[in-house]
Amino acid sequence: MSSSSSLEVRSATLRDAKAITEVHLEATRAAYRDLLTAEQILPVLALAGQVDWREAIEFSEPQVHLANDQGQVVGFVGFDRSRDKGTPPTAGEIWALQVAESHWGQGVGLALWDCAREGLLEEGCISVSVWVPLRNERALRFFELAGFKRDMATAKTVAMGTVKVEEVRLKRNLA
Repeated sequence: MSSSSSLEVRSATLRDAKAITEVHLEATRAAYRDLLTAEQILPVLALAGQVDWREAIEFSEPQVHLANDQGQVVGFVGFDRSRDKGTPPTAGEIWALQVAESHWGQGVGLALWDCAREGLLEEGCISVSVWVPLRNERALRFFELAGFKRDMATAKTVAMGTVKVEEVRLKRNLA
């Protein structure tokens, strides 16, 4: 990123869906590169490629915002009410937060998190959660630096195609 002033965070439009899908695939590949073998990552990428960002953008489920750097989509965040059973309507969730590897460590994730936090507060949420693979140290570190705490009692195994991944929920208050 040439300068932080060139970064724009805005609501995604239907025209952005293809670029968001590309960032999703590229960021997923980079995030799992050291966690899975080349063979194991294929079903994970297939699942990431099946996410219909056009539908999410059209129906705002989840709300989708993107980070744009000099005309290029370099990250996105999807957020809405929590999908976890038994959570109150004031609980929000980060459904996805992905940044292109070329822009890691440059403030894009933080800008997207700030946008999601503001959006969730506007929706009346007082807390937020996110599910992160336990072996994805980079994502865990990012969310912990943003004030999230691991809830180890929530650790679960999730099937991603033929691969099983251990995930844990992280939570924080928004106020």
